[in-house]
Amino acid sequence: QVHVVESGGGLVQAGGSLRLSCTASGRTFSSYAMGWFRQAPGKEREFVTGISWSGPATLYADSVKGRFTISRDNAKNTVYLQMNNLKPEDTAVYYCASVTLDYRSRYYVPKSETEYDYWGQGTQVTVSS
Repeated sequence: QVHVVESGGGLVQAGGSLRLSCTASGRTFSSYAMGWFRQAPGKEREFVTGISWSGPATLYADSVKGRFTISRDNAKNTVYLQMNNLKPEDTAVYYCASVTLDYRSRYYVPKSETEYDYWGQGTQVTVSS
């Protein structure tokens, strides 16, 4: 069982920045691929960005490219989501997810919800106009 916990959400004005953190338990964090998803009111949950456990390789949704950056610190079992130039349409609950992948998939970044095994409770991000 992996326990995933997000933090760092809040209220920010359009154009502002926030950094989300996600900590995942377990001694094999370095072999976890990690992803961030978000769900806005009345909408389905969508992929935002993900990072492989080696490389690392990263993947971004078109809507956040150039504004969001994902990174990881394996020593702290933590993945970060730096969000800059935030827009009102970025308002959502942000979820972090993890999955353990083997060596052959060390550069793989899962994009589908069904590929992830463990999820956090989510953290609210609200961007005011």
